[in-house]
Amino acid sequence: MNVSVPFTAEQAKQLKAGDTITISGVIYTARDAAHKRMLEDYHKTGKFPFDIENQIVYYAGPAPAKPGQAIGSVGPTTSYRMDAYSPALLQLGLRGMIGKGARSQEVIKAMKQYSGVYFGATGGAGALLANHIEKVEIIAYEDLGAEAIRKLTVKEFPVIVIIDSNGNNLYETEPQKYKRVNQ
Repeated sequence: MNVSVPFTAEQAKQLKAGDTITISGVIYTARDAAHKRMLEDYHKTGKFPFDIENQIVYYAGPAPAKPGQAIGSVGPTTSYRMDAYSPALLQLGLRGMIGKGARSQEVIKAMKQYSGVYFGATGGAGALLANHIEKVEIIAYEDLGAEAIRKLTVKEFPVIVIIDSNGNNLYETEPQKYKRVNQ
């Protein structure tokens, strides 16, 4: 299934934990330093560097592009570093997040309340993921280097739904399937 951006609450509610999908359209990169600054700026100005409503943010800090490439390797960053900021961003309209690793109960609660989805991208496959990025533009916080906010135009960017908008969580359900019967 291909999901397009803007990514609406209706789209989010159709996805279930374990669904393998692709994303096409515009998404944005942001890591912890950019998240902190975005919320600080929002509290001062009432604005974000991009329209956050129905948007997907990819927790990544890409490597420099090689000749002929739009971007270098762009693997996911560990998501818990954004957990302090994610509930507020979900409340303000963020719909999807792409990263790796578990999320806090506060983030999951906000995802359920605001119809958010947490997607997992494959760590260690950043060079392959870069092949799905057609265009890159730094739009904010260039001083943060690799952590600057980038606008990415993606085509069929592969992810898996790790936590759906109902709070179903692969990190909780899947290990149970592989436990030994007689431990």
